[in-house]
Amino acid sequence: MGSTQHKWLDQVGSVLETLNQGVIITDDLNRIVFANSMFLEMIKMGAGDLLGRPATELFPPEDVPRLREFIGHREKQGRARYEFYVPQADGGRLPVVVTARQLLDPDGRAYGVVTATDISEQKRAEMDLSEANSVLKERQRQVEEELLLAERVQQTLAPKSLRWGGISVETYYQPVWSIGGDYGLVTPSEDSLDVLVCDVSGHGISSALVANRIYSETMAQIERGVDLGSMLRHLNHFVVQNLASSTFYFTVAAARFNRTRSALQFAGAGHPPAMIIRQGESPRLLESRSMVLGQFEDAVDPDATIETPVQAGDRVIIYTDGLTESFNSRREMLGISGLEKIIRDVSDLPLAEMKQQILNRVVAWRDGPAADDVSLVVLELS
Repeated sequence: MGSTQHKWLDQVGSVLETLNQGVIITDDLNRIVFANSMFLEMIKMGAGDLLGRPATELFPPEDVPRLREFIGHREKQGRARYEFYVPQADGGRLPVVVTARQLLDPDGRAYGVVTATDISEQKRAEMDLSEANSVLKERQRQVEEELLLAERVQQTLAPKSLRWGGISVETYYQPVWSIGGDYGLVTPSEDSLDVLVCDVSGHGISSALVANRIYSETMAQIERGVDLGSMLRHLNHFVVQNLASSTFYFTVAAARFNRTRSALQFAGAGHPPAMIIRQGESPRLLESRSMVLGQFEDAVDPDATIETPVQAGDRVIIYTDGLTESFNSRREMLGISGLEKIIRDVSDLPLAEMKQQILNRVVAWRDGPAADDVSLVVLELS
């Protein structure tokens, strides 16, 4: 090594010793002619075992072609940056980011200045994050499977279309998420037909679980043949005592048709009014007499049940506020009056088509997707 070259290396090396990165300098034959103390710590070698050796000699044969590509890029472009590793004397591999520059000494000889920054902490963090992501993905898969099962269960709570005696029933249910807080039932017995729609506050899993539990209690009450007012009192008491929450409530609209009587029994609690449609007349609204349920023990009115005469040709509409609380682009709410107008306009259609047109016209009014679960039951007496 000439004196000029030696002096240049000493000057450069004194600066490179102050860096917190490992640095080597290679000559035009890619032999290591300088390594700062940080690099010696990284590679776990002494200077005597490192200096004078080609850099490629430190790496296993399978990694040498890739290293040569990096060196070739540095020599051609004058610089290079890449992620690689420093092979350690004990067999370890220290992950590093390499920054390489091609320089000329005062005599015009080419040298490579290679800086290695330890990224082992980042790699460990990446590995930990990757493992955590794998766990999360597996958990997400499990949750999605559970939600799919919950959605299937939730669909069993949707009221079913049927014909019972002289009454035809068409139904619709659509949660705003995969599962929701609405449920309904159309339950025929030998002497009566019970139709009920319930709207549990909120959306998603918690509302669906509560709806499922209330559904079970509702079915038990109907099977016992209790009157509608008593059923509402039982459901309210059950929820207040067992599921009470300051932010949770539910509304109900229930109708009962008796085979031997030309009358409809109706009981509502905090629910949008049901509608009776008779040709040539304005819709008759059946308002709730009781408050929302699940908050107070005295929520159900002493005279909770309404009895009103019905006749062949009458249609009865029961729904949740997912229909009425729809907003257009001007942020105007459809409301009861808007839904009433839609129902009047389509009331001459066959029952199934009438149901579909109600839904279609609400969608046409609404700006964007539904913000709440939607349930709809349409009945016709013949």
